[in-house]
Order: sequence, then structure tokens, then C-alpha cells
Amino acid sequence: MTTNPKLEPYWMPFTGNRSFKADPLLMASAKGMYFTTTDGQQILDGIAGLWCCNAGHCHPKIVEAIQAQAATLDYATAFNLGHPGVFELAGKLTELAPGGLDYAFFTNSGSEAVDTALKIALAYHRVRGEGHRTRLIGREKGYHGVGFGGISVGGLSPNRKMFSASLLPGVDHLPHTHHIEHNAYTRGQPEWGAHLADELENIVMLHDPSTVAAVIVEPVAGSAGVLVPPKGYLKKLREICDRHGILLIFDEVITAFGRTGTAFGSVTFDVQPDLMTIAKGLTSGAVPMGAVLADKDIYTAFMTGPEHAIEFFHGYTYSGHPLAAAAALASLDVYRDEGLFERAAEMAPVLADAVHSLKGAPHVIDVRNIGLMAAIELKPRAGAPLMRALDVFRRCFADDVLVRTTGDTLALTPPLIINEAQISQIVDTIGAALKAID
Repeated sequence: MTTNPKLEPYWMPFTGNRSFKADPLLMASAKGMYFTTTDGQQILDGIAGLWCCNAGHCHPKIVEAIQAQAATLDYATAFNLGHPGVFELAGKLTELAPGGLDYAFFTNSGSEAVDTALKIALAYHRVRGEGHRTRLIGREKGYHGVGFGGISVGGLSPNRKMFSASLLPGVDHLPHTHHIEHNAYTRGQPEWGAHLADELENIVMLHDPSTVAAVIVEPVAGSAGVLVPPKGYLKKLREICDRHGILLIFDEVITAFGRTGTAFGSVTFDVQPDLMTIAKGLTSGAVPMGAVLADKDIYTAFMTGPEHAIEFFHGYTYSGHPLAAAAALASLDVYRDEGLFERAAEMAPVLADAVHSLKGAPHVIDVRNIGLMAAIELKPRAGAPLMRALDVFRRCFADDVLVRTTGDTLALTPPLIINEAQISQIVDTIGAALKAID
């Protein structure tokens, strides 16, 4: 593989293609907490690749598992056939999952997991004789991938505006919870904002509860800039859904597998969903894979009619792919054997102290955190929104640290193997960049 490829043919996702190709940043290798660029620069990874490499890069046990699987069974269809690895993985995931999430449906990404969960929710009500429940409720500033279902229930306007004529009908949105005038510089969950969940009751009554199939939210809104739920907020959503027979879907593509200091965000916040979407950390980013974890009652509702009949007309060519299953099984073993969920909980206050030291730094208007997730929100530059955060990103990269920008917010979601010195390096580098820009 050449280290100096022709750049133009690749249409890059979520990227300013012209800007990137004028000054490309190309990674050649990775190990542990670090990337190495094609120019030999070593970059400390402050975002776990893209919220996903929770065990660090190229973990030897995960690499070994993928290599062994590739040499043994490269592919097996999931339609009327299977392979042992995917059944073993489903068992391990459902053992780890909270409550009655006893079944796993495999996909290839978080986007596919969300669309699958929405289809399960709609079909579940139909097989129970409540096919009139067709409405879906998302939330402003929510990110649920880029499928048409995901952008319909999602609440990030740039992801929706070019496709608005083709979004799913019958979708409504809760108000977001991001109000820094009330909760700026909160460590962990804000005290203010639980009442915002009450708007779900108003939306449900507006449309008639009997028409609503499901509510989908991220326990922590990641791509919107680490928006931590107010205390009691998620419990209120659960109570309202229970009152009206509505399914509650947690999108845990980001928050699962240690990110909040426990196996799942639902465990951290002690709220049980009916369906949960997962991806990213499922394989520690090594092979694409996603899944929907479903409550036993939901699965059982489909198991009617002739035993040979297909119960749910949905799936993907690569559902439960052997390489992905091997990577996921190895990742789960690494998380357990190395105590990485516990490590994330131990390092969370270290990250909190570090990022909150930026209060009062130039341009900073808010800092927030939960587990090994943190955000530093910047005041937008007059007439040039997004550019201030982008300038910080570029300066940090030049100084050997990778951070993520989302709007005018800097997001940190490092691998769970991070140490105190590396946290200090990341935050000190951000601090220096903030002082260097206008």
C-alpha cells in the first residue's frame, strides 16, 4: 500500500474534501494510545479513533482473533445458516446487558442498528395488533446515524436539511437539554433540567398515545457535544413511556462498553430501555459491527405462526460477520480481563479535574463531563462559526494530539487505557492552543 496515494477519487465522509486534499492528514499505523502519520508524526489519540477504539489501537488479542478467524472462516451467510462465533457473541452480550435485554440482532454499524431498532419497534406493535402505533419520537440535537430512519428521528439540522423531503413521516422531537445558562461547568449530571422530560407527555397527548410506537434518545448525546442528561430526566422518560405503552430505545452506540464508567449508559443512569443500539466499542473499532439488544418480551411477540416462517423480514448480508464476531468476542474478553470498565470509572475524575481546569481559558464558555467523555464548548467566532474549534483542532494536531470538533465544541473520548499523564498532555495542549488563537 502506497503512503502517498492519489487523493482525488475518494469522496470522504463528513469532511471538507477540498480543504483536506489541499493539506491531507494521513495515518499509517496505530498502537495503544497513538497513531503514526505517513510523515512519521506520533499522535496521542484523545478520541478513541471516533468514540470506538476503547481498548486502544491494535490490541494484540483482538488482532490475533481477527487473523485466526480470517484464516478459518471468512464468511457465512446469516440467512438460514450461522457460525458458532455469532451465537457465542449473542450470549456474552446478553449476559452483560442489563435487565431483560436477552436477544441480539446484528448489523454492521450504529446507523444500521438504529434503523433496525426502529423497524423492530414498528413491527412489534403490529404483531401485537397495534399497527396504528406508527409515530416515532426523537430529540433535538440527537444523532442516530445517517440512515433515513436515523436522520428522521435525529435532531441535527445539517444532517437533515438536504434530505428533508424524504424523511420518515409521523416523527416528532423532544426539546434538547443543552442550556448552559442553567448548568454551565457542571461535573457529571446537571441538577437543572429534569422537567424537560415532561414535554414528552405533551407530545404524546398531542398525537394521541395510541399512535406512538417508540421514543429514541442517547443517554448522553455524544455527537452534539457530550450533552449529559439532567438528574432524573431519563427516569421520567421511562415513566412516561411505561404509562402509555411506548417502547423506549437507548442509542448506546457511543455510551456502551465502558464510556460512562460502566458496561452501558443505562447501567450508569439506572434506567432500563426496551431496545438498545450498540456499535463502535463492540469491536473496539477493529471491524465494523453493530447490534440491537432487545427485551425478551419483544422477541417473543414475533415468535408466532408456522415455525419455518420468517418472523422478521429484515437483515444484512454481513449480519454477524465471522471476522466482526471474532473481534467483538476478543474485545469483550479484553474489557473483562484488563478491567477497562473499572479503569474508565477510576480515570473519570482525573479527566474531570483536567478539563474543568480550562474554565476561564480564552474563548471557553462551558465544560462538561461524564465518565471518559468530556466537552469544552467555545464561543463561536463572529461571522465564522465552527472555525475557532477547527483552529484548535489543527494546532493540537500539529502538537501531536488528536481531538474532535463538533460545531464549536471540542470533544474528548479517549481509549479506556489512557493514563493520567496522557490526560494532562491532551488538556495542556488544548489550553496552549486556546491561548494561541483569536
